[in-house]
Amino acid sequence: MESIRFPVRLLPFSLWLLLFLHSALSRPISDPPGYLSLDVAAATRGTAPGGAESKRAPKPRGRTAWSVQVVQRDRLSVTPAANATATYESRLKEKLRREAARVRGLEQRIETKLRSKKHPAGSYENVAKLTAEFGSEVVSGMEQGSGEYFTRIGVGTPTREQYMVLDTGSDVVWIQCQPCRECYSQADPIFNPSSSISFSTVGCDSAVCSQLDGNDCHGGGCLYEVSYGDGSYTVGSYATETLTFGTTSVLNVAIGCGHDNVGLFVGAAGLLGLGAGALSFPAQLGTQTGRAFSYCLVDRDSESSGTLEFGPESIPVGSIFTPLVSNPLLPTFYYLSLVSISVGGALLDTVPSEAFRIDESSGRGGIIIDSGTAVTRFQTPAYNALRDAFAANTQHLPRAEGVSIFDTCYDLSGLQSVSIPAVGFHFSNGATLFLPANNCLFPMDSMGTFCFAFAPTDSSPSIIGNIQQQGIRVSFDSTNSLIGFAIDQC
Repeated sequence: MESIRFPVRLLPFSLWLLLFLHSALSRPISDPPGYLSLDVAAATRGTAPGGAESKRAPKPRGRTAWSVQVVQRDRLSVTPAANATATYESRLKEKLRREAARVRGLEQRIETKLRSKKHPAGSYENVAKLTAEFGSEVVSGMEQGSGEYFTRIGVGTPTREQYMVLDTGSDVVWIQCQPCRECYSQADPIFNPSSSISFSTVGCDSAVCSQLDGNDCHGGGCLYEVSYGDGSYTVGSYATETLTFGTTSVLNVAIGCGHDNVGLFVGAAGLLGLGAGALSFPAQLGTQTGRAFSYCLVDRDSESSGTLEFGPESIPVGSIFTPLVSNPLLPTFYYLSLVSISVGGALLDTVPSEAFRIDESSGRGGIIIDSGTAVTRFQTPAYNALRDAFAANTQHLPRAEGVSIFDTCYDLSGLQSVSIPAVGFHFSNGATLFLPANNCLFPMDSMGTFCFAFAPTDSSPSIIGNIQQQGIRVSFDSTNSLIGFAIDQC
């Protein structure tokens, strides 16, 4: 088995620059697609019992030693009988309920952080060099209702396989641990740190402990507590442990070992924090993987799986690259340099570029990309302009009543395929991402009701959700401050 105690060859900056400039010209605004074809019949078949196999399958892609599978929540075997008998409509209702809880938690967490105006501490990259000390308890964090996509990794020595929530909106890596005072149901046995020879609690005076937003001490051990506006939390010991991804073992990763966990993370053992902050898993790897990773999310009801990969080689050549934007007051999140949106080949002139900018004085505004949020949300004026333009270009389609948070829906029953206007995201460097048709309209039931997969928000920031990311390999390159998109590279 490999260890990461060796250098990984990084692509020269000049090559990244060429790829970056090429991507800016690869999808010119002056020649966008006007309309796309939506396969209604295939999407509707996917809502029927046993119909998930008819949904689009990801294109096969070569994998690296750093590759692990990513599956959607309903694939977990905590309640297989319930999942097998649940209707598409009931599963969707539950997903939207979790979605609402996720968004409320993010909004309150962001607002609390901005009100405190607390700037983050310095970075901490090389956890492997940490001199760990034994201690007692620490608290990590989770958010009620989040966790639609999971990956499976090994924890400890000897390794024990665990499902972990994939989350770009969180930094701290944590798992449920024995002894468990209050824990939720998970697919695998709860991790017992006393059975791992590589588990070591973190001392109060360690560098990694000082990076926590909130820390305390107990018996010389580092304590950490994070609670969220939605009422969820987790309590446990902060420690270092070995994590295994595919054929690669990563030594001395700082993780939370939760003994008291409250939330709706049914199925997963914990959370793999992939955020941009100092304690996230990519940040802890540091230069050993170039702080680069990518993932591809399959359809939310697909029986297939995507992948999560680390290192520069995980970023497909030919991706559409655009700059990441920094928000010092909210360093966890990945902000995009979105400047405009187009529908059917026409830019939305009524949406100013300021609609997606960060207010430097307050830290509010901007737009983030998030793996845990399902539905893309734009500020209400921007959403209204997008919705109105989409509706104006779909007058040939029969309308249906709104469903849940969606106010623009269609009755496509009996239709095999329809044409819908292409939705394009245009970035500050001239790069453009045109969403696949399935990422714009998605089925609400098995009867042919489809809804426009966007929603308004009066909170900040705007969010690109995972429905719009499905079938797209999304790459994060923090070293070069780039984010990439490659369609059908799963």
